[in-house]
Parts: sequence; structure tokens; C-alpha cells
Amino acid sequence: MDLVFIHPEIPHNTGCAARLSAATGVRLHLVEPLGFSLEDRYLKRAGLDYWPMVDLIVHRSLPALVAHFDAQSVAAGGRSFAERARLFSARGGSSLFECAFEPDDILCFGRESSGLPADLLAEHATRRVYVPIRPGVRSLNLANVACLGLYTALHRAGVPLPANDGRYEAHTQAAQDVRPASRARHVDG
Repeated sequence: MDLVFIHPEIPHNTGCAARLSAATGVRLHLVEPLGFSLEDRYLKRAGLDYWPMVDLIVHRSLPALVAHFDAQSVAAGGRSFAERARLFSARGGSSLFECAFEPDDILCFGRESSGLPADLLAEHATRRVYVPIRPGVRSLNLANVACLGLYTALHRAGVPLPANDGRYEAHTQAAQDVRPASRARHVDG
């Protein structure tokens, strides 16, 4: 499974997604333009000392992201981006709790202020997913929905969740001052 933030604006939410990525071993993709720098101190702080554990890929555009996944699919004989994408939106689709997920799904989340691009939602309308909320509430926090969505999708797809017996041991690079920008691999398609 892959986690994608398309045009995120708030560094704290993306830092939280990085922690989620480290905790689950799921690759995090960011699609430019970003509303912050990968050198942002709030981004680093939200990701704590887990940045060495984050597999971070930055794509220059949405078409570059789609091309990246489609190229992987062709090489591996797998499903295309259109077949793998699960587009999280506060507006319509299928409830997260009624969706079937596959282990190779791509969970896509949009910017905090406006969500996913309208043309992406229109093109892949059957791939939309929402989290049920009460009337009068516009939306949930991006980092919260990403966490809920990823863990639910992993569980529903039958992907084993990380083993955790309640103990914590720092990873070997925890004491290093690793910056998000140093973890990012930039790809063009």
C-alpha cells in the first residue's frame, strides 16, 4: 500500500503522515507544489526522530505521480493507478467502513483547504472514499483521516499490522539529526 498527499499545505499534517509511514512501513508520496519547504522545522518536528525510517518520494506534479505508478504497474504486471487509487474526500463516494481494499492500493489525500483536485475526483468517481461525519461538520483533520484510513485499509486488505507488544526501543538512527529533505527522493514519472 502507498500513502499519497497531493499538494499538502500544513507541515504538521505531513509530518504526522511521516510518523504514520514510519510506524507502518508504508511509503509516503508527496505531490508538488507543497505549501511548505521540506526544510521546514515544523515538518521535521512533527515527524520527530522517525525521519530515517520514512521512505519519502516527492513528485513534481500529479501527472508525474500517475506516470510513476503506471510505470511500476507495467513493469510488475500489476494494476494501473486508476485501478489502485482510493481517493479520500469529504464529499461522496463509499464509506471507509464499507470499502474493500487491496494490499497494493494507493491511498490519496488532498490539500487541507480544498481536498483533492476536482478533475481527479471526476475522472475516478468510483474510487472515492469518505469517513462518515455528523451534519454540520465540514471535514476532519487530514492527518487524522490518513491514519484512520491507512490502518483501516491495511486491516481490510489482510495486510499484517506491525507487531507491537507495548515496548519501545529507539531505532538505530534515532539520535541522528535527519532532515526530511535528506530523505526525499524526487521522481519525475
